[in-house]
Amino acid sequence: MIDTEIRVTPEIAAEHGLSADEYARILKILGREPSYTELGIFSVMWSEHCSYKSSKVHLKRLPTRGTRVVQGPGENAGVVDIGDGWVAAFKMESHNHPSFVEPFQGAATGVGGILRDIFTMGARPIAVMDSLHFGEIVACDDAARNRRILGGVIGGIAHYGNCFGVPTVGGEVQFESSYAGNPLVNVLALGVARRGELFFAKARGVGNPVIYVGAKTGRDGIHGASLLASAEFTEESKQKRPNVQVGDPFMEKLLLEACLEAMRTGAVVAIQDMGAAGLTCSTCEMGSRGGTGIEIELNKVPQRETGMTPYEIMLSESQERMLLVAERGCEAEVLGVFAKWGLDAVVIGAVTGDGLLRVRQRGQIVAEIPAHPLAEEGPVYQRPMRKPEVRRDDGEILRFAPFAAARGKQDDNRAANFTENFKKLLASPAIASKRWIFEQYDHSVRTNTLVGPGAGDAAVMRVKETPRALALATDCNARWCWLHPREGAKAAVAEAARNVACSGARPIAATNCLNFGNPEKPETMWQFSETIDGIAEACTALDTPITGGNVSFYNETLGKPIFPTPTMGILGILEDASKALGMGFRADGDLVLLLDGMVHVAAGFSPANPSAMDDTRREFSSSEYAKRIHGIAAGAPAAVDLAAEKRLIECLVELASAGAVKSAHDVSDGGIAVTLAESCFASNGFSVQVKLEGGEPVEYALFGERGARAVVSCAPASLARVEAIARECGVAARKIGTVGCGEFRIEHNRRTAIAANVAALRDAWANSLEHMLKGE
Repeated sequence: MIDTEIRVTPEIAAEHGLSADEYARILKILGREPSYTELGIFSVMWSEHCSYKSSKVHLKRLPTRGTRVVQGPGENAGVVDIGDGWVAAFKMESHNHPSFVEPFQGAATGVGGILRDIFTMGARPIAVMDSLHFGEIVACDDAARNRRILGGVIGGIAHYGNCFGVPTVGGEVQFESSYAGNPLVNVLALGVARRGELFFAKARGVGNPVIYVGAKTGRDGIHGASLLASAEFTEESKQKRPNVQVGDPFMEKLLLEACLEAMRTGAVVAIQDMGAAGLTCSTCEMGSRGGTGIEIELNKVPQRETGMTPYEIMLSESQERMLLVAERGCEAEVLGVFAKWGLDAVVIGAVTGDGLLRVRQRGQIVAEIPAHPLAEEGPVYQRPMRKPEVRRDDGEILRFAPFAAARGKQDDNRAANFTENFKKLLASPAIASKRWIFEQYDHSVRTNTLVGPGAGDAAVMRVKETPRALALATDCNARWCWLHPREGAKAAVAEAARNVACSGARPIAATNCLNFGNPEKPETMWQFSETIDGIAEACTALDTPITGGNVSFYNETLGKPIFPTPTMGILGILEDASKALGMGFRADGDLVLLLDGMVHVAAGFSPANPSAMDDTRREFSSSEYAKRIHGIAAGAPAAVDLAAEKRLIECLVELASAGAVKSAHDVSDGGIAVTLAESCFASNGFSVQVKLEGGEPVEYALFGERGARAVVSCAPASLARVEAIARECGVAARKIGTVGCGEFRIEHNRRTAIAANVAALRDAWANSLEHMLKGE
């Protein structure tokens, strides 16, 4: 008989975020009213965060298979083959809502959660990367709060990663006003393992013991998945601070070592992290995936607080906990491993053959639910969709709007001081050096980091015991996704892949973290659907299948959503780790070349063509320069030419493999002017003198952000080889300048456009973010 602690009503179900139809479905599955504990279990498992009920129908359109894919979506992390019996496990997750409520612990536990997803697979984590989006930190009413949130998030990431002992090797930090009420904290982790030593979350073997390991269970995190991450923020969100978990990275380090050692005994059958929805998720998902049932006794669960109810124990999201299934008769061996590491390890139940999740307390059944319907057969919605209307949001910030209003400012270059504008652009939060942030991270622990933050377009990690390295990059220009979701999503995939290729690595797979507003609003679902189609098209064209990821909806405060932000993480493989490239220029006298996959565009631009000019103006209206210098966010990003991107990627990989170039850096935020400056800043004090030719207005030529382009440097003796490889790949390669030690100078059509001491440019770029964060 089910213990009914509190009589459940439709009204109580609604308070748990369950609709009337969903509650009716629960009654049908159970054939009776649920207990209060059962209601809590359904509410977290059928929450948006855990069930993906609004996104499932769209996610099916993503490409998930490939020659290297070992494990695609559906497990704790995606896995790809990297050769010689080795695999890489990687995944990205969000911890957005907790990081708004409590920035330090929200971000810290986000790192802890994604690390557990990796070592749950049997892989040792070797790198963490984060993609962060904050509200504006200067010249706005929310600036002080946004700076506080940023400081807390960075502190939390640094604390957890540094204490755990995993390098935080890069990522991105972006600033837009839409994130003032909803910062985004997306964390990606990468690990490696032998292919034969992978583990999965599929319970099997009736009678096999179910073992709880790790930290004790407390009341922190209760309803984090169902209420904090599956609803809009309101004024009541200020009261949700207790829902944010508290992390202990030192215990997680012990948990990592103990789990990997226990896995090596051969006694572990299955293992699952207790992440979102805690003990509820780990039990029902392992049972469902394995086609079995699981029965547990809550009195045996280690608890750090007294008087915890079954509801609280099952829904707690306390950190640093795992659930595993061991071979019957091998319990002592597994328990001994965890005792050695000073961790709680208790047999709390067993695998059953009836397909039920059965929860007891002191022998009394408090929940009995079919595991598969609970974990896999939750509600699925085909939400209505509607394209947002063209409208003016505020001032000159335009959305889906004509760009004619911006023409006067953009085209009047007669009196423009491009050198001063360039300094302002370099000092803007989106472009400025993030050194203040990444210096707080240990990015070289474990000695695998070959290219770390600030040194290249992608992080590069050595895979010990092999000659190979792995490259990793994240990207998303959310403003572009706001202006044109499909092209913005394609651009996110293309730039992340291009960044990986600039390191010399071949992109092989992708993960994502899809951050959006309220899915119950048709405009949000239109954005989401368009984004999925853009990602699918780009990943198919670039041969980077999606191996897993995360959807984060309800990033909305008081009715104001974030920009649609489909963050992409791309993994690449470098067959020879010694061929890894950075972005910094290497030697005085080296030649600077512009590689352009769009050969027909590279050949020239005709201002006499009104259509071409209008397209270019529209694209430029979406650039970082247009936003920071002209106060314009309009038009649409440049259409992504995926064939051109693929040609460029192939060219970069071949150039690195041949040892023909010394550096590579893609053209993206801030255009070619910023690309050149950043290559100088990453060098040993070098500058550059460049000559650009073409019919584009000078402003567009310097700061336009069209993709499929990269700047490389090479020794003069290697020029013919570079040009030959580019030609074979169908890429235009134009010598545009020389590395030197003098003034930073860019000429456009034989007229000086930018001329400055490189040290002055570096000062504007290197120190501005720290000054802003200090409110200076």
